[in-house]
Amino acid sequence: MALNVGLEAGLGSGPAGLLLVVAACGLDRLVGDPRGLLHPVQVMGWCIARLRGAAEAIAGESPLALRLAGGAITLALVGGSGLAGWSLERICLPGGPLPAALGLPLLVVALASALAGRSLEQAVQQVLAALPEAPDGDLEPARRQLAWIVGRDTEDLSAADVLRALAETASENAVDGLFAPLFWMLAGALLWGWSGLGGAAGSDGTGPAAGWPPGPLALAWGFKAASTLDSMLGYRRGRLRWLGTAGARLDDLLTWLPCRLVALSLPLAAGRLREALRLFRRALVEGAPDPSPNAGVSQAIYALVVGCRLGGLNHYGGEPRPKPILASGAPPPDRAAVVRMLGLSYRLELLWLLTGGLGTGLAAVALQAQ
Repeated sequence: MALNVGLEAGLGSGPAGLLLVVAACGLDRLVGDPRGLLHPVQVMGWCIARLRGAAEAIAGESPLALRLAGGAITLALVGGSGLAGWSLERICLPGGPLPAALGLPLLVVALASALAGRSLEQAVQQVLAALPEAPDGDLEPARRQLAWIVGRDTEDLSAADVLRALAETASENAVDGLFAPLFWMLAGALLWGWSGLGGAAGSDGTGPAAGWPPGPLALAWGFKAASTLDSMLGYRRGRLRWLGTAGARLDDLLTWLPCRLVALSLPLAAGRLREALRLFRRALVEGAPDPSPNAGVSQAIYALVVGCRLGGLNHYGGEPRPKPILASGAPPPDRAAVVRMLGLSYRLELLWLLTGGLGTGLAAVALQAQ
């Protein structure tokens, strides 16, 4: 209740936009993604599936037509998701049709839906819990749990392979599921701060100010749409080789800067300030051979900071696919290394929120000085 009152009183400043993001991060860490509730990503997935069917029926086997159709799907889904978020912001904030007591909590819930910090942590911990301590224990339960969160084949993985897969998904999905959407939320809060509007009512008190910019939810949902497109269509096989190109390239682009900010700031969260630039440069070098412009870098920085070796041979649909070796001089990951990765992600999230608070605060001060 106190947070709701503070938000209602302060919306119109950049820090108030940050308060919405902080509240969403807290809600995500508290409850994650409750099962049984409709999630925005499910709606995006439903739309993608139907748009894909229509696009393939129209484009047939033509690579050019499939590329154009993929671009149209990307434009429609990302633009539509961003517009939906922007509309919800205008509805929920003071001056909109919903009372603040209802609108602000709804906006926090919508923002939290774009974050996957708690759900990633829970998924990784469930695999760890199923992984036997004894060397001759039954690995099948852990393999089945792991199959829900990784794309590689899991049927024949050893205990060491399971731990490596966990470490790699904890590091890669920390960027995809937490820090990239958080970056775009903070960018939206900063937009509000620089605009001096932040969802405040218009001068006549009847609605949002004219020219009010997209905020945290609009940018976060736009990013989640691109990410969902990449996860559903971004495969180099069959028609998807052309149909999924636009979505995959956009996801790479929108994740590029957040990924490198993670690589730069993770050593700070680990208390290794003096080594931050050296580790950052090394992560860029070691992650470069990965086919993804972002996955290799995110895995590399976690491997280097935690001190465990990642990469090696994986199998996807029975096909071997070698991945670059990261932190080659370190030992393979154990349980403690995976748990430490989760802890570092939590600390880095707090660091980003503090940094975002400083940025939006400076934006508000600069605007007041004008």
